[in-house]
Amino acid sequence: MRLAVVGASGAVGQEFLRILEEHNFPCDELLLFGSARSAGQKRTFRGEEIEIKLLQHNDDFKGVDIALVSAGGSVSKEFAETITKHGTLMIDNSSCYRMDNDVPLVVPEVNAADALNAPRRIIANPNCTTIQMVVALAALEKIAHIVRVRVATYQSASGAGATAMAELEAQHAAIAKGEEPKVEKFAHQLAFNVIPHIDVFTENDYTKEEMKMYNETRKIMHSDIKVSATCVRVPVMRAHSEAIWVEFDRPVSVAEVKQAFSASEGIVVMDNPEQKQYPMPLFIAHKEPVYVGRIREDVTDPNCVTFWCVADQIKKGAALNAIQIAEWLIANKAI
Repeated sequence: MRLAVVGASGAVGQEFLRILEEHNFPCDELLLFGSARSAGQKRTFRGEEIEIKLLQHNDDFKGVDIALVSAGGSVSKEFAETITKHGTLMIDNSSCYRMDNDVPLVVPEVNAADALNAPRRIIANPNCTTIQMVVALAALEKIAHIVRVRVATYQSASGAGATAMAELEAQHAAIAKGEEPKVEKFAHQLAFNVIPHIDVFTENDYTKEEMKMYNETRKIMHSDIKVSATCVRVPVMRAHSEAIWVEFDRPVSVAEVKQAFSASEGIVVMDNPEQKQYPMPLFIAHKEPVYVGRIREDVTDPNCVTFWCVADQIKKGAALNAIQIAEWLIANKAI
């Protein structure tokens, strides 16, 4: 098994390396690729130093079984043919190919088998907010059909990358010193603020991030489900939170919902309001599962339940999901 990581110096790339080690991923050789800025740097994997190679249009991917790619949409678009031309399976973390009809969009707990049909040798990793939500929704779809979802996200700085996390830290430090904080990665100052704006606005005044949750959820779940989202950046370092309202085609009890969550892979129920136990990003960061809590009936609609959902954006929302796709394919002898 020859594995490549493209974008090895980024936040998700570094997370790839940590998870591959933690999972003891069956890899005989690991190749690392990056931009001219990171080429020549070294990363340690299983006690050995591996040099990051410059990503180029050549035959470096010949003989590589799987490439985990997280280097941005423009890089994915430019290098997809180079990466896949010798048969390498590209698992892409960008939004570049997610809605292409001939590219499967996969969350293993939901639609793993879709990964078997990848005619272009590309599998897309969904958006981070979509991933954690559909893991929860898929558990509920087993008990009754979901008609509509309304969701408000509380997205951490990690969703905008390592430089965004550094900017949030720097803003807090500057404010503590009485200095003016620099704003470069976000539309506005994030420290001591929330910003109801992630990605660019579209013609319907929803942002691209919000429309991703609508479109990607339908593709992953093979459903006519309708999703209305408001995506908000909050001054949290790592792990996204979501307040989710789910409307079913029949009344569903809280007991049914809790049982469905408890029985589902990749979900941890943390729901004890009397003991002040519920998921929070402070404690969920660096953990693998999707956590759910605050599960209750919607007092305005007998067909609706609402819950709170937290997951680590860099782990389950990006690197872990991609690695789980690869693990599923290997376990099912598809690689």
